[in-house]
Amino acid sequence: MEQRLTDMEMLIMHQGHVIEQLNEVVTAQQNSIDRLMLDVKIIKDHLRGMQASELRPLSEEEPPPHY
Repeated sequence: MEQRLTDMEMLIMHQGHVIEQLNEVVTAQQNSIDRLMLDVKIIKDHLRGMQASELRPLSEEEPPPHY
């Protein structure tokens, strides 16, 4: 009985460590997502600020020189 209790305590300690590691990974991923969302917002704001004449549809672009 004593061995089973010791085994369960060790398992709980291991699971606690794994949970802490997973929390660190999730936190780092959320920080990355937040930075990427800010970058996308900055790019969108920049594109909205550009004049329509500065943006040309792809069909109006010149073909590459090898054509």
